[in-house]
This record gives sequence, C-alpha cells and structure tokens, in this order.
Amino acid sequence: MTTTNAPTRRERIVRALLAAHGKTFAEEAGITVKNAPSPLYRLLVLSVLLSAPMASRTGVAACRALSDAGLRTPARMRETSWQQRMRLLGEAGYRRFDERTATLLGDGAELVTSRWGGDLRRLREEAAGDVDAMRGLLQEVPGIGRVGSAIFCREVQGAWPEIAPFLDDRVLDGARQLGLPASVGGLAKLVADDELPALAAACVRASLDDNVVKEVKASLRTR
Repeated sequence: MTTTNAPTRRERIVRALLAAHGKTFAEEAGITVKNAPSPLYRLLVLSVLLSAPMASRTGVAACRALSDAGLRTPARMRETSWQQRMRLLGEAGYRRFDERTATLLGDGAELVTSRWGGDLRRLREEAAGDVDAMRGLLQEVPGIGRVGSAIFCREVQGAWPEIAPFLDDRVLDGARQLGLPASVGGLAKLVADDELPALAAACVRASLDDNVVKEVKASLRTR
C-alpha cells in the first residue's frame, strides 16, 4: 500500500495563498514576462508606476493604458509627447503623480535607449548574475529606486533565474504575517522555482493588506 504524507500547515497556507492571490502584478497588467525587449521594458514601466505611494491597482491600470496606447518600447515612449503621456496616466486614474511620472517615463526611455540600446537584456548581461549589481543598474533609470528595483526583480526572476530566489524584506514581512518562514531559503523551498514570482506577489499583498492574511487563515479553518 502506498502512503502519502499529509501537507504541513505551511504548505497548506502557501497553496491557499497562491490560489487566492498568486497572480503577479505583471499578469494583472497584461504582461507575460519573458526574456524579450518589449515585455522587459513594460515591466520596467510597471515598476516605475508601482513605486508611487498609491494603490497598486492604479499603477496596474496605468500600465495597461500605456500598453494599450502602443507604448510598449522605449522608442514608442520617446515618440509621445509629455502631454500625451500625462493624459493617458490621468485617464487611467493615475493622478497626483501624473505630471512627474510623465516626465520620468520620457527620461527613462531616453536612458534605456542610450545606455542599453533599448534592450534590458543588455542590463542583464552587464549585471552578470549579481543581484546587487542588477539593482544598482536599474536604479540608474529615472523613477526606479530601491522599491522599484525590488519590484522588477521580484517579477522578472522567472525569466532571469540567476537572481532567484529574490524574496526581499517586503515579501518576508508578508510571509511572517501569514505564519510562513521569514527567511529566503525557508520560504523558497515551499514552492517550485516557477512559482517564485507568484509567491512573492502574494506575500507582498499580505504585507499591504491585513484582509489577505485573515482570508487565507480563515480558508484553512473551513477545510
């Protein structure tokens, strides 16, 4: 007779968490993250937008609006006027920061073009697998600071596995609130490698919203 081990409480928490909140922010924005110039640039734009102190859904909506308008490459971003970028951001609800962000996106497109020829795979090559070097290079982009570089790395680790597992303090804070390991190694071993971006996004949501924690814990009691 074959026996199987019952899942541990931590494994049950992870499965419940991923089932309810395991969609990455890139997926919400309509981005399929892969090692190609356009999706990597769109992820960079999303990271700029999510860096502002406002609800993530607003940043996601703004990223979708820019993509739907065809601004999916640095070249296309540069071709638009500051007024056009500001209008798209405002119509998506990205107010208060629309003027500044319209400027940052234009300046960022210029830098990505001049520094890496419009292709962030060259940034990846320059970092040579070093996470700190990668974050430093990302932070050369206007609008990308420590928060933005962490967002980018959390979401890109499925396409750039040399930086995985990338589970920063924001992720570990959410994990701690859920009763999961608050260490990179301990948390990472609870999922397959291709689930790391989803786990990171879900733990970030838990760190930002107590209701996520309550919902996941309540779901365990009903099983």
